[in-house]
Amino acid sequence: MPTEPIRVVVGYDGSPSANLAIDAGALLLPNARCWVTHLWTPPFASESIRQRVWAGVSTIDDFREAIEREGAHEAEQIVSTGVILARAAGWDAEPLVRRSYGGEGLLFASIADEVDADLVLVGARGLSGTSAALGSVSDPVVRHTPRPVLVVPRPLLTDEYAALRTGPVLVGFDASTGAQTAVATANRLFPTRPVVLVAVDGDEATLPPEAEPAGAEVATIPAARRFGSHARAVADALAAYARQRQAAVLVVGSQGRSAAREILLGSVARATLHHAHRPVIVVPAPA
Repeated sequence: MPTEPIRVVVGYDGSPSANLAIDAGALLLPNARCWVTHLWTPPFASESIRQRVWAGVSTIDDFREAIEREGAHEAEQIVSTGVILARAAGWDAEPLVRRSYGGEGLLFASIADEVDADLVLVGARGLSGTSAALGSVSDPVVRHTPRPVLVVPRPLLTDEYAALRTGPVLVGFDASTGAQTAVATANRLFPTRPVVLVAVDGDEATLPPEAEPAGAEVATIPAARRFGSHARAVADALAAYARQRQAAVLVVGSQGRSAAREILLGSVARATLHHAHRPVIVVPAPA
């Protein structure tokens, strides 16, 4: 019996990071259905458009009207390029252009609810934290969207890119409710890939039988203390193990607690986004 395709909202602005996000997303989740989404803020079109429009009008009202018209047209052109790329990668893609007056993270959350998305996909430059392809959008999208968010860093090295096709899925967990949700999400999004449950720093790697997938591999790895921060140590341990296993993607919960200390809390998810240097899915805690 055929399954419903994964539904993805893609944040797209035409940048190389956004292009890579579509490419990587299609390798991770082939045959998905996606909404290539571009947010623009009238009356602020690109600088080059503003300069040309200003040279051809005589009043402020004419300028405002022209900027609104040209900005909307520019947004449609940008998103159409993303749709072409997504379709070429094998996705069933359609455009979605929205005006934004700030609060892009909340707007993406609203759009994800509107189309009942399984996942939100955004690009990040990857070299200096979670600086997003959509300005500073990836961080608020992760923080505000009550659905899993896949962040693809740029650049991806050759082996990291090659792992997207067949690499395993690593899920950081500590047997908390948030970690159990991350495990369930990984298995729902990647039903044909091996899923490895990774406990960091000796936390109990036990899940209720109904939460642990049949035959799942469980690994327990140490966390180095070189940097002082527990969140950074956990993130570095996950990233190192992902390199060792040639993982396609890391999955972490946005919240979770071990008996002794916070594990996979927001700080760990954020540190993993900063330092993993490969795609990371952040799964929100259950409401």
